[in-house]
Amino acid sequence: MPDDPSIATAHITTATLFLPAIRAWETYLFDQGRSPYTVKAFMGDIQLLVNYLPPDRTVGSVNTNDLNHFLQWMQTGRGVPCSPKSLARRITSIKAFFRWLNRNGVLVIDPAEKVLQQSVISPLPQVLTGKEQEKVLKAAQAYRKAKKPDARAYTLLSLLLVTGVKKGECLAIHLNHIDLEGPNGPLLFVRYPSLRNRYKERKIALPTEWVEGYQEYLEQYKPADQVFPWSPRRLEYLLEDLGRDARLTKHLSFDMCRWTSALNDLLSGLETEKIRQKMGISKIQWREIGTKLRQLQERSGAS
Repeated sequence: MPDDPSIATAHITTATLFLPAIRAWETYLFDQGRSPYTVKAFMGDIQLLVNYLPPDRTVGSVNTNDLNHFLQWMQTGRGVPCSPKSLARRITSIKAFFRWLNRNGVLVIDPAEKVLQQSVISPLPQVLTGKEQEKVLKAAQAYRKAKKPDARAYTLLSLLLVTGVKKGECLAIHLNHIDLEGPNGPLLFVRYPSLRNRYKERKIALPTEWVEGYQEYLEQYKPADQVFPWSPRRLEYLLEDLGRDARLTKHLSFDMCRWTSALNDLLSGLETEKIRQKMGISKIQWREIGTKLRQLQERSGAS
């Protein structure tokens, strides 16, 4: 990671066309440890703006009115549906790009500063009820106790429901991230390679019953390093199969398990700050997620 973020803008001026500026921003984002998915989304959003503007427009020639007209066109003139969530993300991308140019001395005035951000509260996520959790865990146990025992489904599902880790975090778990002999009991260490995401790192207690299934899984599959050495889609199929075996009407997914885990913690009386830390999210992210969890709690009939 560069010590000085302005290095990426060293050859950019107000007279620079958008394409080289965007490429420099892309390099900067990767240097900052942003995920490829985030960078791809940012690039796509700014490319839409570039396609809207005349080809000879430079980064210094764009003003707030230009950006507002672009966003209005996105909603009513493009002829392609733009959901509130997509619009909010595109505004975020535009603000991030021009803020970067402004903070690094390319632009004296940030034209996106006065563009109104549109926050969107997405619908409540689907979660598993207590009975549905019993059904799907029973389906996973059936694989584990079959004539040819297979503890993989149970190990994955139970881990997700206990820890609430995200899909990417689950795929990044290595054997040395699980400590079965900790002085206070078994632990999962959620690690991130980028310094930018170190605040998300945490340790989560693991129950004895999961450890038993995990040890069976290790004996059966003998993973060399990565605990779940399969593609994301393969593990998604595994969860979908469990949902079908349990005859769920819902689509079992990583995200559903994460929300279910957090709701279980809330219903059990765990302090909200500890839930936030366990999920590895910032206090700003918690505003929306905490609100949704409380709504899910009310929907479940709990006080």
